[in-house]
Amino acid sequence: MTDSSATARPDRRAELAAGLAQVRARIADACADAGRDRADVTMIAVTKTYPASDVLALAGLGVTDVGENRDQEAAGKAAEVAAAGVSPRWHFIGQLQRNKARSVVRYADVVHSVDSVRLARALATASADRERPLAALVQVSIDGDPARGGALPDSADPGVGLEAVAEELAGSPTLRLAGLMAVAPLGWAPERAFARLAEVAEAFRLVHPGATALSAGMSGDLEIAIQYGATHVRVGSALLGMRPTLR
Repeated sequence: MTDSSATARPDRRAELAAGLAQVRARIADACADAGRDRADVTMIAVTKTYPASDVLALAGLGVTDVGENRDQEAAGKAAEVAAAGVSPRWHFIGQLQRNKARSVVRYADVVHSVDSVRLARALATASADRERPLAALVQVSIDGDPARGGALPDSADPGVGLEAVAEELAGSPTLRLAGLMAVAPLGWAPERAFARLAEVAEAFRLVHPGATALSAGMSGDLEIAIQYGATHVRVGSALLGMRPTLR
């Protein structure tokens, strides 16, 4: 994570304001084109590698939802933001190891990347001391490649099958099954990926009607994701600029 200070520089705040205005316009246009209510789509600002000062600046511009991919960065950043008296809704969106569950549930309001029964159980145990249940989304493997992460929609595997993971979340008193998340696989056109996800989501909601969240789409394909029903889009570079290479 880059160095941060309590507040962003005025020029940085102006950059963020410009990026935010453009992204908000794209989302509004996409909703209009899809015949959807703009209020039904939440933008998550993905701030990985960016400092807490950017999160504070975005919060000052009206951003309420912030996403992070790595616990070792997110935990400290969330604490710094909280110390400044700001309380965005934190979304953990990266692949999560079970041994990080206890740390993540201390600051995250939503975990998007639950892809196994074992991870669901680890989060359930770690969430026992929370004041309210942790919202959790099942990450779906669109291409069926387990190496990429994601539960398998058409599998009866008791460990990584989509329904098995969903039932584990739904049956926990410390978790709340909120919906599904997916990333378009490498080599797939976004239209193909999100059309497949929409099919999975439609069938999923017949079994879990309260799990309506659909986290899909990023800076380059958010319009297509919204066309296919995304309720949450995860925006990084279009909002904050191109990030430095992770080491």
